[in-house]
Amino acid sequence: MRKPPTIHATRELEQSHFLRAEQLDLEFSNGERRTYERLKASGLGAVIIVPMLDDDTVLLVREYGAGVGRYELSLPKGRLDQDETAEQGADRELKEEVGYGANKLTILHNLSLSPSYMTHMAHIVLAQDLYPERLPGDEPEELEVVPWKMADLHTLVARDDVTEGRSIAALFMAREYLAGRFRRA
Repeated sequence: MRKPPTIHATRELEQSHFLRAEQLDLEFSNGERRTYERLKASGLGAVIIVPMLDDDTVLLVREYGAGVGRYELSLPKGRLDQDETAEQGADRELKEEVGYGANKLTILHNLSLSPSYMTHMAHIVLAQDLYPERLPGDEPEELEVVPWKMADLHTLVARDDVTEGRSIAALFMAREYLAGRFRRA
């Protein structure tokens, strides 16, 4: 296991290139008025990729999560670039983070991080028929790629280093989709 990065400083931000806060003055159908605050995401959205090496093997990545201060095992993910579809972004992120491209990409669903106070949404993309191809990415260090059997998801989600809820949800959606039990309404 890698040694976590050294934190040299922390500071409060009033503005961020990634998120900004806004207030909403709402009136509900019963006449009740409230002011809510939410974090408004910048950019065009994001993708979370479920890369299937074969019919039962998903490729996970281990990367440092600054929010929790440790290395986490999760699915590859990233922000969409300008004029990029979810499928194009998923294929690019897959090549940058995992070293594979995909001949077949299927959008399974969209997930929010926290719909009560964030606008951020991510497309869940199933990647199949993988082939080796690497693009340079923007990660500060090379990510460790970890193959995992979908039949062992129960073991994966019990691990202390698997806490990213969107990845967990995406893995179960993909498993159900691959078994023919998941269809969007």
